[in-house]
Amino acid sequence: MSYSDFTIEQAIDQFELVATTTTFDITPLDSTPALDDALKRYLPLATSISTEKARNELIVSPILLAVRAHFQDRISYFSGRSLNVDADVGLNGECDFLLSAAANQTVVQAPIVVIVEAKNADLTGGLGQCTAQMVGAQRFNARQGQHHTMWGAVTTGTNWKLLTLEQQALQISLQEYLVPPQLAIVLGFLAQPFQSLFPTKA
Repeated sequence: MSYSDFTIEQAIDQFELVATTTTFDITPLDSTPALDDALKRYLPLATSISTEKARNELIVSPILLAVRAHFQDRISYFSGRSLNVDADVGLNGECDFLLSAAANQTVVQAPIVVIVEAKNADLTGGLGQCTAQMVGAQRFNARQGQHHTMWGAVTTGTNWKLLTLEQQALQISLQEYLVPPQLAIVLGFLAQPFQSLFPTKA
């Protein structure tokens, strides 16, 4: 078993989580002209191609790289990186995307944000994988003596479902956030774990 095998029900049960839905209080982060231009140019192409690979490359990656740029590249961006924490309980496998609090692209360092691509455009179906990866990241952080709220997202590129995990409390956004109309909210959520570490004026 690995991250991608979990349903949300299995993840909640196996890791003894208490799940609730919520409306997150998110401080928006303004987009940039570069990101706006990239989405204007490539979002129609990605939705026209309508494959997970196209959406990842043309929508999700530019959004995550914009968050990295916001912190002057002091956080790292990983695509397809393994996060093997405890294979005995299924906390192993490849993560679609990770943001990590280190400029060094050779190591994953806490805190970590996990982003899961929604298979077949099914956001609900991706919640189990995202939750399991958040638990994996939580335990990874704990091994480094760091105890942070975990942040995660399931996305089709244009639709985003947001999650946090604090100890055993799992919170899932009541609504889906749409890109580009709610891009600033998505950017603010993805940036939140790093704001206190790398304060910026932007």
